[in-house]
Amino acid sequence: MTASIGIDVGGTFTDLVAVSLDDGTARSGKVLSTPHDQSLGVEAALRAHAAAGDVARIVHGTTVVTNMLLERRGARVALCATRGATDLLELRRQDRASLYDLAVHHPAPLVGPADVVAVHERITPAGVADPLTAAEATQVAEQVAARAPDIVAIALLHAYAMPEHELQLAEAIRRRLPGIDVVLSSDVLPEIREYERTATTVCEAYARPGVRRYLENLSGRVAALGMPAPGVVSSSGGMRGAADAARHAASLALSGPAGGVAGAALAARLAGFDRALSIDIGGTSADVGLILDGEPLVEAGGLVAGVPIALPRVLVETVSAGGGSLGWVDDGGALRVGPRSAGALPGPVAFGRGGTQATVTDAHVVLGNIRAERMGGDVRLDAAGARAAVARLAATLGASPERTAEAMLATADAEMARALRRVSVERGIDPRSCVLVAFGGGGPLHACALAERLGMTRVLVPPHAGVLSALGLAVAPERRVGMVSVLRPVAALSAADWLRLADEAAHRAGGGAGRQASANAAAERRIVARLRYRGQGHELEVPVLPGDDADRVGERFAAAHDRRYGFVLELEVEAVSLRATLSSRAPALHLQRAGAPGWDAGAMVDAGTPLDATVRGPAVITLPDATLRVAAGWSARALPMGGWLVEASA
Repeated sequence: MTASIGIDVGGTFTDLVAVSLDDGTARSGKVLSTPHDQSLGVEAALRAHAAAGDVARIVHGTTVVTNMLLERRGARVALCATRGATDLLELRRQDRASLYDLAVHHPAPLVGPADVVAVHERITPAGVADPLTAAEATQVAEQVAARAPDIVAIALLHAYAMPEHELQLAEAIRRRLPGIDVVLSSDVLPEIREYERTATTVCEAYARPGVRRYLENLSGRVAALGMPAPGVVSSSGGMRGAADAARHAASLALSGPAGGVAGAALAARLAGFDRALSIDIGGTSADVGLILDGEPLVEAGGLVAGVPIALPRVLVETVSAGGGSLGWVDDGGALRVGPRSAGALPGPVAFGRGGTQATVTDAHVVLGNIRAERMGGDVRLDAAGARAAVARLAATLGASPERTAEAMLATADAEMARALRRVSVERGIDPRSCVLVAFGGGGPLHACALAERLGMTRVLVPPHAGVLSALGLAVAPERRVGMVSVLRPVAALSAADWLRLADEAAHRAGGGAGRQASANAAAERRIVARLRYRGQGHELEVPVLPGDDADRVGERFAAAHDRRYGFVLELEVEAVSLRATLSSRAPALHLQRAGAPGWDAGAMVDAGTPLDATVRGPAVITLPDATLRVAAGWSARALPMGGWLVEASA
């Protein structure tokens, strides 16, 4: 079988799915993650579940960048900023980390004040007000060299419109420090908003050396197995080759979760749903996403570990509520669950790998929700150990083990339900109009309880639910994104202007190959404009089609504004930027149908249950790579494509 391989590295397990390029069928496997070096887990998964001669491509989802930002262990960066604007990272947007708690502070910037170099130059929206002289560029380069950085970031005022000063300064720094990598804000994010542009550029510089080392190490391990170099999925859900990904480190901040939402969108479409909420519950965290019109919602950016990254990304809300989340009692005597996690090592007590504190997984074992003798990665379940751990926690609370286990699950459910509301209700989406796509090792266990909290009546548990993120990676298309600044009234842009801007953005996306890249390397070219009413502080993304003129684009924006906010304004519409996305054709997937060769009905339902029967709750259905809990008042039926549709009883 010639296969496309998807590998998702989670906090507890590393999942692999191989999709055949011959017939579109899929097979999967799990190994334990290796947090100290994720590439070891990837290598182990490939050794265990793939053969060198059968692998056509490998697509990887990684948390390397997220972990780097959380742990603050990136490169030492020297930042060059316009004199008078060197404190942008400290000032942020002058908002509080918590509105009412004055003891809470924002995370420290990735670059401290001592490593920021002021540059005597100034560009305004009207043009160059203070030229950057050769002497000044040389002096700045000397100041940068004195700081001995690993990498240099340059973010000068209004460089999105005029990058000449950044290019001149970069050349001077490279002359002074041959071989050093210099990151320009005009390359990373050519768009207005100085703070977000500076922060994103610094994040790119901070993460790039570490990402490069990781991908070189991973590529070497994969090459030693006789397999092709791996690609990496970016936060926007598309795949980049390893070398290209190493030059776009900031775009990998949500690499793994983006693959999960893409997999959920694929499963929802195949099941006939075009609107869904997704919940991916792993060992360490739970990731929540939103799917509209059959596609993951992509936003312009957001915070990752307190760092603003203003690059396109699949909407993902992450909370610390996974199967490994630890139960504990706070100083007030209240039961808490998370954010601390047992992770892959030692893991839940039930995994028998040295864990001693009760986790959400242990609570499920106590309540009989998890019955499998083995978990992924050849982990044998220690039910007695799990019960003993929950009993110790229960003794502290003065409750029974069963009551404590139920309270642990309810606490975790409340946290995840809040995340589901944030991605839906806060965006004007009624959760009751959506199906809940539940996956990951714990998603099907919590799905009914979460749906009830949001008033939802349908849950889709897709085939390969326990490894759906890896499945989404395996079928991810290659995708490149390019952006250009516009900042002009829509009425001033003709159809020829839109075409020119689209070609310029596609040129950036294609790495300089322009229209030829769009024609040869991509099956799809998608153009999106970021528009606003003049004076607004936020934008809406509106598609731009070939032949569009100002009237069509303006009408499309008004319709989008009315759908989102319920009103339109009689104001001038302004185009802030234009984004081009070039996508290849994704591998085809044909999920196994009931009765097909290789279909194992015994692995899909409890022993003795006919495949076409309706399973009424309360019941537990053991899946090949997860467990589905059907709550009282709910019923589940097997789908022809595989997986289950769980519905609330009328």
